Amino acid sequence: MTFCLGITVKEGLIAIADTRITAGNEMYSNKKISIHEINKHSLFIMTAGLRSVRDKAVTYFNQAVTEEEDSYDYMFQAATAFGQMLKKVAAEDRETLEKEGYQFNLHAIVGGQMPKDAEHKLFLIFPEGNWIEINDGLKYQIIGNSNYGKPLLNRNLSHETSLKDALKMGFLSFDATQVSTNDVDYPIDVVVYEKGSFKAKEIRLHKEDMQTISDEWNIALRKSLASIDEDWMKNLISFPSPATE
Repeated sequence: MTFCLGITVKEGLIAIADTRITAGNEMYSNKKISIHEINKHSLFIMTAGLRSVRDKAVTYFNQAVTEEEDSYDYMFQAATAFGQMLKKVAAEDRETLEKEGYQFNLHAIVGGQMPKDAEHKLFLIFPEGNWIEINDGLKYQIIGNSNYGKPLLNRNLSHETSLKDALKMGFLSFDATQVSTNDVDYPIDVVVYEKGSFKAKEIRLHKEDMQTISDEWNIALRKSLASIDEDWMKNLISFPSPATE
């Protein structure tokens, strides 16, 4: 399993991907997100699924970008192009993979801003090569292990959320997943795209970089729990009598 999160807010895009790869009984780290420069404009591709399918589809996409550098005026064209690469890999490899017991299951999140886009765009691409746009109605998408990271985002994230707060929520969404499952782990790759910049920025974070933030969040949660009103519990739980002098 994996954790890949894409967020879109008014100020830009956030992408967070863990790096744990599971192959049978073996585990190792590798990138699941890549940044592609197309005619001085940036987009990122983040994937969850079979590594061999991801590597081949990204290689085909890079080849298309090199040969047709001016072909993507809009992000939907780039998303469609990557979908076409997935279809190409499926035509070449799906039958063989499925005979060996592997499911052709690559999902991708593609985000960025091309020359004629009025604003940044984020897309979820399915294994079949089709896509949906993640917009201010959807706000975010997790591919991979999504069981633990959604509650915080569902409660707090909106289109008007600042890019800084969206990044905080994105990390806490990963943190909730990382402490709840064994198949998602550090290091994490984080990409931030600020609206109108046409340049994506990337950083890799290790557990020691973020441990203080994780610890502070745990303390804040415990304090919040202690402050919740308890009157509704009185018929269920015995409360200690007030101390008398």
